[in-house]
Amino acid sequence: MKVLIVESEDGLARIWQKHLQRMGMHVCCAGGETDAIAHLSEHPTDIIILDLVLAEGCALAVADYASYRLPDARVVFVTNTSFFSDGSIFSFAPNACAFVQSATPPEDLAAIVEHYGPAEDPAPHGVA
Repeated sequence: MKVLIVESEDGLARIWQKHLQRMGMHVCCAGGETDAIAHLSEHPTDIIILDLVLAEGCALAVADYASYRLPDARVVFVTNTSFFSDGSIFSFAPNACAFVQSATPPEDLAAIVEHYGPAEDPAPHGVA
């Protein structure tokens, strides 16, 4: 599974990245909108972990670009604010699959990513 973390706080992004990599996922990080869109324009991505409040750019622009460029990619929004706490983020970003607090334990975030990621292809017929 290919994951892009879009998070302005490098330390937090690295913690999440390490947990996801331990689960066998290929993980890249971007610090803001420009880097995230550059990555998405060049690399297939299954799941995007996207902080709603970025130091550079707009998270909703990243989600919107992803929905156009990679329509099957899902977005897990994270935040440390009360923005969209009413669940309205799902109206603004049709590719949103989850909305959690930034303080969510990394192992729980990894489980969410694993749950919403693409199912592994079954073995071809005749191969066990």
